Amino acid sequence: MNRALDLVVAAGALLLSAPILLVAAAAIRLDTPGPVFYRHPRVGRDGVPFELWKLRTMVVGAEHRGAGLYIEDRDPRITRAGWLLRRFSLDELPNLLNVLQGDLAIVGPRPTVQVQVDRYTPHQRRRLEVRPGITGWAQVNGRTELSWPERIELDVWYVDHRSPVLDLRILARTVKLLATGQGLYSQELEQGWGDGER
Repeated sequence: MNRALDLVVAAGALLLSAPILLVAAAAIRLDTPGPVFYRHPRVGRDGVPFELWKLRTMVVGAEHRGAGLYIEDRDPRITRAGWLLRRFSLDELPNLLNVLQGDLAIVGPRPTVQVQVDRYTPHQRRRLEVRPGITGWAQVNGRTELSWPERIELDVWYVDHRSPVLDLRILARTVKLLATGQGLYSQELEQGWGDGER
């Protein structure tokens, strides 16, 4: 999708999701002490860093407890509200703010952390040629079952084949996955790294 359409979709989605965000914010504040939102450094297009907006789903200081940067199955650092938010990917709704800011697109490779980018081969770095997205080709093609190299390969394929028609296909699959809850929730975001609350 082009930038203008990204802005329209993001603004519309924020308006529609405002009641959900208000309820989620209240649940987070009632569940555990700490901020509602969490911002975490990610790598964007051409390797430019930015801060990703999310709803907080873990206890404050989670990076200094338990498995540190990793998220384990049934990780006790994830709050009660956090489990529900993650189950339906609602913690990602504030990503729409990043779209308005120009850091993200609606569709594109999911943004990752610098330590992973530092390990990229020249071929894998091609995933940075486009603006990262809220949803992407890897997300709708087995996100939770894929290894990290397989996901990168799908992202590079997207870079080479991106088009408005492909973006619409990805959006349609995303809506279906969100409706069923299948394949979107993962204990390990970006293959082993937590959701930025560290």
